[in-house]
Amino acid sequence: MQKYILALDQGTTSSRAIVFDRAGLAVARCQHEYPQHFPEPGWVEHDALDIWHSQLACARAALRQAGIDATQVAAIGIANQRETTVLWDRATGEPVARAIVWQDRRTAAMCDRLRQQGRAEDIRRRTGLEVDAYFSATKLQWLLEHVPGARARAERGELAFGTVDSWLVYRLCGRHVTDASNAARTMLFNIHTLRWDEELLALFDIPAGVLPDLVASSEAVGLAAEEHFGAALPIAGIAGDQQAATFGQACHRPGLVKNTYGTGCFMLMHAGTTAPESHHRLLSTVGWTIEGRTDYLLEGSVFMGGATVQWLRDGLGIIKESREVEALALSVPDSGGVMLVPAFTGLGAPHWDQYARGTIVGMTRGTSAAHIARAAVEAIAYQSAELLAAMQKDAACAVLELRADGGAAGNDLLMQFQADLLGIPVLRPRVLETTALGAAYLAGLAVGYWEGSDEIARQWQVERRFEPAMDPGRRAELMARWGRAVEHAKGWAND
Repeated sequence: MQKYILALDQGTTSSRAIVFDRAGLAVARCQHEYPQHFPEPGWVEHDALDIWHSQLACARAALRQAGIDATQVAAIGIANQRETTVLWDRATGEPVARAIVWQDRRTAAMCDRLRQQGRAEDIRRRTGLEVDAYFSATKLQWLLEHVPGARARAERGELAFGTVDSWLVYRLCGRHVTDASNAARTMLFNIHTLRWDEELLALFDIPAGVLPDLVASSEAVGLAAEEHFGAALPIAGIAGDQQAATFGQACHRPGLVKNTYGTGCFMLMHAGTTAPESHHRLLSTVGWTIEGRTDYLLEGSVFMGGATVQWLRDGLGIIKESREVEALALSVPDSGGVMLVPAFTGLGAPHWDQYARGTIVGMTRGTSAAHIARAAVEAIAYQSAELLAAMQKDAACAVLELRADGGAAGNDLLMQFQADLLGIPVLRPRVLETTALGAAYLAGLAVGYWEGSDEIARQWQVERRFEPAMDPGRRAELMARWGRAVEHAKGWAND
């Protein structure tokens, strides 16, 4: 009887499930969007039960679509939106408040105070992270302070905190765990000792009893209850979505770089088995832990990637479906001088400006919806070009190619413009769902479905290679103009 791996890919705007075969190819997939909540400007929330129900429904639908019985599933792998903070009742499994999403900015002032107190350097040294509302620590602190009775209940051991991986595992099998790739995004985890940091817990006033236990990224951690799929299935892979995508892109050795074009854009470089130090405001983070070995990554984060296209669809209404953006953008030869800086939730690396806001500059009476659409697509590439420039300086090595994945990587205009701005080839793999694929690989390795990383690397194949075609002088001119536009967006909401 042929066996398969079920990958759960829980993202910011949708839950997905994909069934993979031994060749690393998807045989079935399902995706459901779920509601986003914006109760105040700069706040972004999810109902954790929406996450759970949409993810479970997708998983069941993918198995039905594949035409396989649950007994044919060798293991489940989980990849998840990172930093999003869930707090729930241990006894009932019910969330005590909406989850605070990674994009949420409500704790920016709390981060400002930490910097003013001179704590930023120590936090960065321990965690590899910038002090920013992006990460989980201040979100959890906010929930404990603002949800009635939460702090007292947490101190009594009645509440559990987790990122979305922890939440899903808890609902599936009742265990409260996370792996180092997700723990490293909380700002409570020491990436050198690979343990929860007692001094950081004291700084943020977080009771240790709310924290999940630590497990490897590739390890059988429990059995999903039979009621969910009709058979008890091993959960054997856990990784934050960007680490999973890096693993799925076969970036298993130092110097290899991938960029995921999803809701945000996340560029990661394999940095070896020692935590790297960034001098250009990139993040040093855990990639994955397998059989006692921990691999580290350098990361740059763009908060608004494909979400910028969603804003064109939902906010401006100039397209009805996200896939229409490429045709609209191609209806004009260029952006007509328009620059769109999508700092709707601040700017990530290398700027780290919590108070930047979305800005459009360069418009004239001749500016059309097509020019704005083109500027939106190009903005994704500009932001990513800034990340690679910082990454090359930190790593002191020449990056020879960029491996691209994520939904927006299917946009040929974006991929070609990205190659032009970077001056290096952009490689789009045959399998674009590398986040789910990485989760599948981690789970499969734990149960012996695949023999090792060499077998996985051999499965990676290029679907299309985009070669740079832009004159270097023009590239420098455009990046300089982008820099001017970014300066206009900075600090806007800092009243």
